[in-house]
Amino acid sequence: MTKDSVDLILSELKNKEILDQFTKEEMDILDKEMREIHYEKGQEIIHEGYKPTGIYGILRGTAKLYKSGFNGKEQILRFTKKGDLVGYRSLLGGESFSASCTVLEEVNAVYVPELIFHKLLEISSKVSFDILKKISQDLGEAGKTITLLAQKTVRERLAEILLFLENKLGMDSEGFIKITLTREEMANLIGTATESAIRLISEFKTDDLIEVEGRKIKILNHQKLTRLGHVIA
Repeated sequence: MTKDSVDLILSELKNKEILDQFTKEEMDILDKEMREIHYEKGQEIIHEGYKPTGIYGILRGTAKLYKSGFNGKEQILRFTKKGDLVGYRSLLGGESFSASCTVLEEVNAVYVPELIFHKLLEISSKVSFDILKKISQDLGEAGKTITLLAQKTVRERLAEILLFLENKLGMDSEGFIKITLTREEMANLIGTATESAIRLISEFKTDDLIEVEGRKIKILNHQKLTRLGHVIA
């Protein structure tokens, strides 16, 4: 079974061959600063504009990565789940965080200090390759988002976003997508007004495409949603 990014980093930091290449100062930083942190719903993991001092690996839970517009309105960029890394692109680029990350469902994350992360990239080909792959995947997702917002109708965008969320975050034991979003957040995702999102979700429910239980959504007809969203499998 392939390890996710967080498992890979933690595994390499237990590897004697890797640790033997750390200096005493680096080992002290590893022992004193690397730690697991618990976040409650609504807490921030990183804040847009702040300078990164390390990266955060999601051990469990879900969070949203978003930018704040001039009017204070959020633009959701993506969601994070177990195994995802937060803040690595800004750290590698020597930039301030370009987005904020806020917890949607309780999160446990491991904090990896900057010096330790850079050291791993230098001496672990596995971690270096994994980070390159993640950067490529992020670029691919960004390209899809641009196409989604620029070329598809709101109805098509909602269909594709629902399929994407289920694929990215999975389903609970009852088949509902493992995330609860407000109608405003859903509207933000598909680039429309909240009222339009509410109307479309109601139409999808009436057409037996989805089941809605409060903020929870279950996809009932994947084939129709795929055709509606012109999603390439």
